[in-house]
Amino acid sequence: MLLFLYDYFDAFPTVEAKYRYKIPFYFQKSWICYTAPKKNGDVELVFLRGSELSPYPFLESRGRKMVKGILYKSRDEILLETIEPVLMEALQLDLTVSYKLKKLKK
Repeated sequence: MLLFLYDYFDAFPTVEAKYRYKIPFYFQKSWICYTAPKKNGDVELVFLRGSELSPYPFLESRGRKMVKGILYKSRDEILLETIEPVLMEALQLDLTVSYKLKKLKK
């Protein structure tokens, strides 16, 4: 699953893969998304600015404030036609709205 997603993101000329924290992150101007393998073999595709994206019903926050992701249990579950609009919106957001780290209020 990780290799399949890597190949998909690699096909975009403005997207570059860099390894951070031993997992692949995908960059344009800033971090767009990453793929995280889970201990049970699942893979989560996580969009770092997920809370700023349109409310896609399949993107889950899982208690996180900024990031949202899709959990895949098998390669057959990965539907590129589902990922592509999210990725296009995330890439456009990265180009048009500067990423600012927001401090959380205590």
